[in-house]
This record gives sequence, C-alpha cells and structure tokens, in this order.
Amino acid sequence: MRFTHRFARATLAVSIGLLAGCAGIAMPKLDAPVPARWNHSVPQASAMPVDLRGWWRAFHDPALDALVDTALRDNLQAAEATERLLASRERFRSARVQYLPRLRAKTEDAIDPDASASFFVAGFDATWELNLFGRGTATNRQASGAVDASAAELQRIRVSLVGEVVRDWLELRAAQQREATLDAMRDLRRRLLQQAQVRVRLRLAAPQAEAQAEADLAQAEAALAEPRGEIDHLSQQLAVLLGRNEPDPAWLKPAPVPSLGELRIDQAPADLLRTRPEIARAEAEVVRAAGDAGIARADLLPRLGLGGSLVWSTNLTTHRRTSDNALLSAGPAIDIPLFDWGAREAELRASKHDLKASVYAYRQAVLEGVAEVETSLGQLELERERQAASARAHAALARAEQASATRVQLHLAAPAEQIDSQLALAQASLALAEATAARDLAFVRLYKALGGAPLPDDATPAAADGKEPR
Repeated sequence: MRFTHRFARATLAVSIGLLAGCAGIAMPKLDAPVPARWNHSVPQASAMPVDLRGWWRAFHDPALDALVDTALRDNLQAAEATERLLASRERFRSARVQYLPRLRAKTEDAIDPDASASFFVAGFDATWELNLFGRGTATNRQASGAVDASAAELQRIRVSLVGEVVRDWLELRAAQQREATLDAMRDLRRRLLQQAQVRVRLRLAAPQAEAQAEADLAQAEAALAEPRGEIDHLSQQLAVLLGRNEPDPAWLKPAPVPSLGELRIDQAPADLLRTRPEIARAEAEVVRAAGDAGIARADLLPRLGLGGSLVWSTNLTTHRRTSDNALLSAGPAIDIPLFDWGAREAELRASKHDLKASVYAYRQAVLEGVAEVETSLGQLELERERQAASARAHAALARAEQASATRVQLHLAAPAEQIDSQLALAQASLALAEATAARDLAFVRLYKALGGAPLPDDATPAAADGKEPR
C-alpha cells in the first residue's frame, strides 16, 4: 500500500512538471520608453496636417508624386526585400503544419543477411509528433519573428527609398535654380568687365580695375561647375532609385523648386511603435528570441508522438508475393534526452540571456527613434527660422535694387551701382534658396525618422492569422 502511494505521488509530480513545461517561455513585457509628447513640436491650428503615409505630397508637385510611385513599384532593393518577405511567409506556413500527422509512401530493397534472397519492399509510414511542452508555440514564434523581421526590413527600405527620392528631387531642383542664379551673376560680371574696359580706355580707371573685373568673371564661370556636376549626379542617382539605367531627359528641364508651406505634425511619440521599421524589427527579434528560448526549454523534455507503418514485400529471388506478407506496426514514439542534459540546459540559459538582450535592444531602438525625431523636429524649426530670416534679407535687398534702378534712371548714379545691387540681390537669392532647401531636407529627415512611407499592398502580416497577440 505504501508503494502504491509513493508511486501515485511520483506520478503526480511528473505530471505537474510536464504540465508546467507545456506553458513554455512567456513573452516578456517590452515597456517601450516613449515620452508623453514631443518637446520641439509646436503645432499651429491654422497649419496643414501631414499624412504620414503620403507626407511628400505636402510639396504639391505632381512630378514628385509620380517619381515616388514609380520608385515604390520598380526599385530593385524593394523588390528583393519583397521576395525575402514572401519566402519567410512560406516558411511560416510550413512551420504551422509541423505538428500535424504526416503520411509518407516509400519503396526500398532489402537483402537477407545470408544473401540467400532479396526483397522489394513498398508501404506507408505515418508519424505524428504531439505538440507538447510549448514546442508548437515556440516554433510558431520563431517563424512569426522571421516574417515580422522581413516585413520590417521591407518597410525600412520603402521608408528610405521614399526619403531618398524626395531628397534627390528637391536637391536636383535646387541645383537647377542655383545654376540659373549663378548664370545670371556671370552675365552681370561680364557687364561689369565691359564697363571696366571702357573706363580703362577712357583713362577713367586704373588698369587693375579691369583685371579685377576679369578675375571676378572667371570666378563666376568656375562657380557654375558645382551645380552642373550636382545635377548630373542627382539625375543618375534618381535613375538608380527608379530601377533605370539612365535618367529621364524631362528631369533636366529647369522647373520651380517645390514649395512647402506651414505644416502641423500630428504624430505622437507612441506612433513610432507602429510606424518606425527599426522598432518593428527589434520587436520581431524579441519574438524570435522567445521562440528560440521556448525550443531550448522544450528540448529538456521528452518528444512524444505516434507512429505506424504498413509494408508489403516481394521476394525478388523467387518473384513470389503471398497474401500474408503485409506487416502492420503502430505505437508511441518517445525521444528522451539523457546524456546531453547539461548541454541542453546550457543552451536554455543562453537562450534566456539572448531573450533579455533582445528586450534591451528593443528599448534602445525606441530611445534612438525618439531622439532622432526630437532632433529632426528641432532642426526643422531652426531651418524654418533661418529661411524666414533669409527671406527678410532678400526682400530688403530687392527694395535696395529697386532704389538703385530708380537712381540710375534719374541719372543720379552710375549703371555699375545698379549692377552691384543686382549682384547683392542674386547672392541673397542663393542664400534664400539654400535656406529653403535646408528646411525642405529637414522636413524629409523628420518623416524618415517617423517611418513615413506607404505600406505595401499586402499590409496584413502573413503570420497574423496564426500568431498570438502581442
């Protein structure tokens, strides 16, 4: 009787242990360290809100909209990432059927040990590994994490792609505007040289005045090389982003720089958790690490399953097959770890450390995202103030140029005075264009930091129908 009680207690303890093992590894709480609000954001009620998924449309440039759509469709890196995502989804589907019953047909040959006869064997094998001890959940997490990581990588490429296309297009238009302004300044320098030559011939000026005007003209011509080289570089870069081997000639036709009005940023810090791909990638790594730890834990416990086979054999020596040569077998399949227990325990401890490390990496990704957005918001405000100051300076010099033109008309000043005013105005135009481009690029950096880009056509993760909620 005492032995019976001891056996019952031992059986109960083992059962409790096995049931506890079924729970597997719990998903850790991520506790994303996001602030309640942005420190640098000062939204204006009258300003236009920006759509996170189509933020570049704030420039109101149909040509830019078409470029972004083409890049999202034809870019080769995005196409590569899409194929890798599809591959990980297929692996996820195969992982889900790993613990379903399997049936396999087989044929083979067999020879008696005494070499007196050979047989042809045909039949079926059936196996079914039971989903116990959290192994199925862990396998699902591994595959789900891989799918989510691939999806995050695809979205990262799309975010980067949109940002690069918009940046290159804005810089291309700014370089074209800079080239036009420098070209006008060269013409003004040429007029000053002509006036200096006349004054030197009339002995109204020293010869060095002509030499100085000639040097200024040469410098103005040399300055044109920079925007022209930039235009060529940016057009080639755009072609690569759009998956083309040469630029579109229409890009090289000068056009106004897209304008960006007053905008309102409606995104909250918590929005980063669902829009920034780097954070999504870090979260996927946590899921995958939890799956690895779950598998390591399940490997400490037996693998249980059911198996069976049905085979027929034919004696190839006598070419005889009888009706009683069918063999049927069935029974449990048990795989119990014994002598490598220490190595399995070490793997479990290592997997748990990897899981903790992935949680720290996730929190670090959140902190980096928040810091990048905060920096971008602050930089955008600084560039807006710089643009406003440059606009005021440009307006003041425009008034001065008008006054000089009036003085020359009234013969109260020499034509050279008006040309000097025009040169100063052109220089202010360059400064204003540079400040405007800097503000536009700060806007691009902000929405790249926010993870702004359209979602792929298939925006629902493939793992969503079989993945545990997180």
